[in-house]
Amino acid sequence: MTEQKNLLGGPDPTYLPENEDAYRMLAESASPAEVAAAHPTFSLAWAMLADDAFEAGRTVESYAYARTGYHRGLDALRRAGWKGHGPVPWSHRANRGFLRCLAALARAAEAVKETEEAERCRQFLQDSDPQAYEELKSA
Repeated sequence: MTEQKNLLGGPDPTYLPENEDAYRMLAESASPAEVAAAHPTFSLAWAMLADDAFEAGRTVESYAYARTGYHRGLDALRRAGWKGHGPVPWSHRANRGFLRCLAALARAAEAVKETEEAERCRQFLQDSDPQAYEELKSA
């Protein structure tokens, strides 16, 4: 992994720790629900659950899954030294679950008419990593 340096003097990027066991479970065809039950701090499983629920028309369920993964991700970011702002690079695999939850929460919040929350989440995503915002804004 290459180290990104913020030339504007802001905080260094935050890199969440990898959870190889959770990735292995997914690779071995465990369901996202099984992975979330075994590894409740693994935001990617919550993001997958949120996406599946949204695609099936279960918007409120999607909102709940996305919010759970988002809060688990915030906890993990804080444990990794994040101070409430600064880059959370999409290029780092372990960050993607949190960023996907953030996008899913924006999408579900918009669907249930929580416009302010949707906008806040989209802005947070863009502030975390513009690449993530571009990748996920239409997801």
